[in-house]
Amino acid sequence: MNVINVVLADDHVLVRDGIKALLEDQEGIKVIDEASNGVEALEVIKKHKPHLLIVDIRMPEMNGIEVVREINKTYTDVRTLVLSMHDSEEYVVKAIQAGADGYLLKGASKEEFLKALHKVASGGKYFTGDVSAIIMNNFVNGTVSNTTTIEEKQIEDPFNLTKREKQILNLVLQLKNNKDIAEELQISKRTAEVHRFNLMKKLDVKNLMELSNKASEFELI
Repeated sequence: MNVINVVLADDHVLVRDGIKALLEDQEGIKVIDEASNGVEALEVIKKHKPHLLIVDIRMPEMNGIEVVREINKTYTDVRTLVLSMHDSEEYVVKAIQAGADGYLLKGASKEEFLKALHKVASGGKYFTGDVSAIIMNNFVNGTVSNTTTIEEKQIEDPFNLTKREKQILNLVLQLKNNKDIAEELQISKRTAEVHRFNLMKKLDVKNLMELSNKASEFELI
């Protein structure tokens, strides 16, 4: 049996450890190396020439879609499976545009993950869910509209922040408290608190540092 050599690229150690733990008992699959950012991922790919790269989208130094695009230019024999927490149409379409062979959500079951891995590694395509299938069909038929190429080091806002949420974000990053925000926007303090809570939840962050990092990464302000 031919062994599928896999490289993992994700900036979260726990995610990489989880995938390795899932795959270690799978016959015919071997994780040969890993990377914590996009630049490192390309270095590892150059070194090992694996059969498959499992890559996250959001990584420092070079995002996953840029990595996929570069692999398709330079290492055409390496298959790529994007494993992401984002299920937006924009992300999936841009992954396809970059040349990804598959797109799977991090919340997928073990069975679906293994199915996607084998399908992509064997030369097929795998895009999760009915919505993604529709997007793929539209893309193939040339009917996807309003999609733009990701600029170097940049991914457009995938969070669909409202105008008010962007205002709140800007003020929070200026270290304004809820009272200050309420006064500046002429809203109640309670409304400011709710907006702030919803913003943190929407961006999936727990503190100001995480909020600042994500705002910078996605150029949200």
